[in-house]
Amino acid sequence: MEPYAGQLMGVLAVRGYAPLTRVPHLQVMTHLSKWMAARQLAVAELTAAQVDEYLGQRRRGGYVAFCTRTSLAPLLEVLASAGAPLDEPDPPVSAVDALLDGYARFLLQERGLAASTISAYALRSRRFLQGHGHGADLSAVDTAAVTHAVLAEADTVSAGSAQFFAVALRSFLRYCYLTGVIDTDLSAASLAVTGRRRSVLPQGISTTDARALLKVCDRHTADGCRDYAVILLLMRLGLRACEVAVLRLEDIDWRTGQVTIHGKGKRLDGLPLPVEVGEAIAAYLRHARPPETALREVFLRSIAPRAALTREAVGCLVRRASIRAGLTPLGPHRLRHALACDMVAAGVPLQQIGQVLRHADTTSTSIYARVDVERLRTVASPWPLGGTR
Repeated sequence: MEPYAGQLMGVLAVRGYAPLTRVPHLQVMTHLSKWMAARQLAVAELTAAQVDEYLGQRRRGGYVAFCTRTSLAPLLEVLASAGAPLDEPDPPVSAVDALLDGYARFLLQERGLAASTISAYALRSRRFLQGHGHGADLSAVDTAAVTHAVLAEADTVSAGSAQFFAVALRSFLRYCYLTGVIDTDLSAASLAVTGRRRSVLPQGISTTDARALLKVCDRHTADGCRDYAVILLLMRLGLRACEVAVLRLEDIDWRTGQVTIHGKGKRLDGLPLPVEVGEAIAAYLRHARPPETALREVFLRSIAPRAALTREAVGCLVRRASIRAGLTPLGPHRLRHALACDMVAAGVPLQQIGQVLRHADTTSTSIYARVDVERLRTVASPWPLGGTR
């Protein structure tokens, strides 16, 4: 495999692997080459099944690194480009998978839902199909079957989770009716689940805690510079974690001081970019963001393989920062609540708060009306005194 060593080094360099971390990939390439030579296999004869055989022998030999296809991905990519028949035929798609794939496309293209919401709806729809027991054949489904599924879910989960299941099932049944999978619209049979959900006030963080959260980000390091900019974006603009993750270089208009936010439902909103936030992002782009990359997302992983931060990664870096600051672990949405609570305390009308947070429905903003306790005291009825019962 010696002729392909240079190509492998090039692939690893493009993906952000440091020179020292490329060495183990060369070593495993040599190990695989010797294994193939012992079996008189050419690169053009290496199949996916033989790769699995090699990995199994590697594990049995006591190796703990490079024992999965994922860890060998750069090497296998190079070998596939050299003619190794590593592509496996796609496994047959079941009728249930085909139905749910169509439902997911419908939610994305017609409803414009976020990927995380689509995944949650599809998961609950799959649970309904598994409980029904007839796969994708819904001809025998009636209102009794729908009611039974909702009641069975409500017996095992919290009221909030059962309510979400009913909403997802209602959406799925409506899709099935629209596409002709069922002849009758059964969505109305997925009735709302009653039950008291624990109602709590939206919680922000204090100014002191906010300063502590930013202070623990060491801006002399690449990770700290990035984390500082991310947390400041969450604090000052009230962005969601997914909105920070998909922010692209072209979304920032440095001349006008505006940033375009890709929100829920494919919604695009322009927000003013505060000077403090702009300076933090500029510092990251100039001094900490990997320069040799074609990725257009603003915030990237600092370790190889190079990729954009995900929604989950944004949440993790906020939680790690809160732990380092000695705070109770908190997520990025808590910072969004903090911005709203600060605006309520400053007397900003709820309508304007909803515009800043980009709520599509005023109901989402109304929860912050409960935060202003002092103003609520003026409308509270006095407790009756005296008298007998």
